[in-house]
Amino acid sequence: MIAVHLCAGLPSAPVLAAACLPALAPWRGRALWAATVLGVLLTVWRAQGLLDERWPVEAHGSDRVLEGRIAGLPERDAQSLRFLFAPDAPRNAAVPRRIRVAWYDKGAAVRGGECWRFTLRLRTPHGSLNPGGFDYEGWMFRSRIGATATVREAVRRDCASRDRVLEWRQVLVDAIARALPKHPAAPVLAALTVGDESTITSEDWEVFRATGTSHLVAISGFNIALVAGVAFFLCRWLWSAWPPLCLRLPAQRAALLGSAAIAGLYALLAGFDAPVQRAVLMLWIVLAALWTHRASRPSRVLALAWLAILVLDPLAIASPGLWLSFGAVAAIFYVSLGRLRAPGFWHGAVTLQWLLAVALAPLTLFFFQGASWAAPLVNLLAVPFFTLLTPWALGGLLLYVAWPAAGLPVLESAAFMLELFRRALAWLASGPELLVPAAPSFAALLVALVGVALLFAPRGLPLRALGLVCLVPLFAGGGGAPPPRLSVTALDVGQGLAVVLRTSHHALLYDAGPAFDEGFDAGASIVAPYLLREGLRDLDLLLLSHGDRDHSGGVAAVRRKVHVHAEIGTASPCLEGTRWNWDGVSFEILNGPAPGRSDNDGGCVLQVRSPEFSVLLPADVEAATEARLVSRYGERLRSDLLLTPHHGSKTSSTPEFVAAVRPKWVIHSAGWRHHFHHPRPEVVARYAGIGAVQFTTGVEGAVEVGRDDDGEFRIGGYRREAAKFWNAAPEP
Repeated sequence: MIAVHLCAGLPSAPVLAAACLPALAPWRGRALWAATVLGVLLTVWRAQGLLDERWPVEAHGSDRVLEGRIAGLPERDAQSLRFLFAPDAPRNAAVPRRIRVAWYDKGAAVRGGECWRFTLRLRTPHGSLNPGGFDYEGWMFRSRIGATATVREAVRRDCASRDRVLEWRQVLVDAIARALPKHPAAPVLAALTVGDESTITSEDWEVFRATGTSHLVAISGFNIALVAGVAFFLCRWLWSAWPPLCLRLPAQRAALLGSAAIAGLYALLAGFDAPVQRAVLMLWIVLAALWTHRASRPSRVLALAWLAILVLDPLAIASPGLWLSFGAVAAIFYVSLGRLRAPGFWHGAVTLQWLLAVALAPLTLFFFQGASWAAPLVNLLAVPFFTLLTPWALGGLLLYVAWPAAGLPVLESAAFMLELFRRALAWLASGPELLVPAAPSFAALLVALVGVALLFAPRGLPLRALGLVCLVPLFAGGGGAPPPRLSVTALDVGQGLAVVLRTSHHALLYDAGPAFDEGFDAGASIVAPYLLREGLRDLDLLLLSHGDRDHSGGVAAVRRKVHVHAEIGTASPCLEGTRWNWDGVSFEILNGPAPGRSDNDGGCVLQVRSPEFSVLLPADVEAATEARLVSRYGERLRSDLLLTPHHGSKTSSTPEFVAAVRPKWVIHSAGWRHHFHHPRPEVVARYAGIGAVQFTTGVEGAVEVGRDDDGEFRIGGYRREAAKFWNAAPEP
C-alpha cells in the first residue's frame, strides 16, 4: 500500500495482471508476494474509484442543479457557510458522492440531515503544491470529496428518508449553543462531545498545538478509549448489583459488551468520520481479543487491528493519525504489560508520558513540523482532567436535552471547568516558546525511530545510548546542502506571493503569501513548512513588499515558527537605493513607498544579481512605477528571471517594461483558474513575443530556480516533479 502511494500514477491493468501471475505458481515466497499484490490491488481499486468520481477539469466552473442531503454539520465563518453535500444520484452517475460547498450568503442557514435542491458551480479539487507544504488535494482525496462548489440558487425540500444520527448531532450542537450562548468554552465543549470543531478559533488551536493537547480536544482514539473505559466500569458495577445476571453472564464479559456498544454510540455521535472509525475498530478488536482470552500477545492484536483498518480503507496508510494512534497504543502496551514496569502509580504515569513524548516526537515532527517539549508535563495533568471532564460533559449534554432544568447546571459546570483549563493552557503558551520547529526528512525519521527503539530497549542491550545520537537528524532539516551561489523558489501560495532566495550562508523571504480570518494561512501551511523542510529555522531577512493581504497575510505565522533576524517593510522602512551583498550575490532595492504613490506602486522592488543569473522581484507595481523604473534604471533592469508584476495583471507588464527587462524566464505567481484570471492573455502573449519561458505557480506548483548538485542550471515546477496520483495534472 505504501508503494502505491509513492507512485506518480496508478499501475495499469496489464501491469497488475502480470504482478498477479507469480502468486499463482508454487514457490517459497508465494504467500508474501500474494500479500503484497493484495495490498496493491486493494489500494488501486479504492483509489481509482475515487479518481473516477472526481469532477472533471473540462467541466470546471460549470453549473449543475443537484438534489441531495446536507451530509455533515455546517461550518460558519465570517464570509460563508460551508458544508458537505451528498447528491441523490446513482452510483454510476458522473457526479461526486461528496461535495464541499461554500454558500456566500450571511443569511443562509442549513442543518445537518436536511434535503435541498441547489444550483451549484462545481470545481475540480485543486490546491497549492509545495515541498513540505500541506497537500490540500491529498486531504480532499482521502476525505472522499470529489468536487468543491459555491451555491448559486437554493431551495429546501422534503426528505424521502431521514439521517437520524446526523439530525441528533445537530440537535446536540443546537443545545450547546442554546445552553451556553457566547460562552468561550462552548466551541471546545462541542468538539469534545459531538466532534464539531468548526467553531474553535485558530488561536485556540495554536494553544493546543503548543501545549501538546490537540489529541484531547479532537475526538480520536483517546476519547473513544476513555468513554469505553468509563462504560466498562459502570456496566460491570451495574451488572454485579444483580447477582442472577452474573449467573448467566460474568460481569466482566457483560462489561466488555457494554463498553463496545457505548463506544460505538459515541463514535456515531462524533460523526463516525475516518479517524473515529479507525479508533473504534481498533477498540473493538482489542475487546474481541479480551472476550476470546487472546490478549496475551498485544503485538498480534495490534497487527490484526492494523490489517482490518487497511483492508477496509487502504488510503488510511497516508493518514498521520493512523501512525500516531498505533504508535501511542504500542507505547502504552509496552509500559502497561511490564516492559518498562515502574513502581507506583505516579512513577508509572510519568514514565508513560515520557515514553509517549519521545516515541511520537519523530512522527509528530515529520507530519506537523513541530512538537511541544512541554507536552509530557502538560498531559500528566491534562489526561486525568479530561478523563473526568469528558463523561461529565457528555452526560450533562444528554441530560440537558432530555431534562433542561436538571442538565443545565451540569453542562455549565463542565463549561466552567473547561474554560479554566483553556485559560491555563493559554497562559502557559504565552510564556517561553513551547513548540520545537523541525521538518525531518524520511531518512531522518527512520533513523530516529531506530533511536527510539534503542532508548527503550531492555537494559541489558548494549549501545542503548546511541539512541540519543539517532534523534539528532530530526532537527537537521531535509533540504540538503545550501546552493553554491543563488537559488530562488517561488512558492505556490494561490493568488499571492512568497519567494525564498538562498545564497551559500544566507536566506531571504520576499513576502509570505495570503491569510484569511479563521481560514487558509499560507504562512502556516506552506511557507514555514517549506523553510523548515529546507533546514531554515532562521531567516536573515524578511522583506515585505507592501501590505496587501495576499503578500503579508502569512507573516505572523512565519514569525511564530521561524526566527527572523531582520525585516524590511514591516519593522524598518523599504528605502530605495538600499544595497547589500551576501556570498558574492548583490541585492538592491529599486523602489519603495513615497508620497503620492499607491500601495501597489509603492511596493518594494528588489533586484538580485549573481554570477549565474539575475532576478527582478517587482511586487505589485503598475504601469506608472514601471515607466519610472525604465526611465531611471534603463539597461540595469535587465534580468534573467522575472516575477511578473501584480501576478500578471493587465495593469502591469507594459511593453516598455517587458522590453527593458527582457527576461529569459518568467514566473507568474497566480492561483489556478482564479476569478482574477491572472496572468492575463495579453500579458502572456507579450512575454511570449520576446521568447521568454513562462511558468505559473498555480499550474506548476512551486517553481525552483538554481543549479543542481552537478552544477547544471535548472528551472522546474514541483507539480511535474513530485506530484502523486491524486494530484491534478499541471494543466492551465
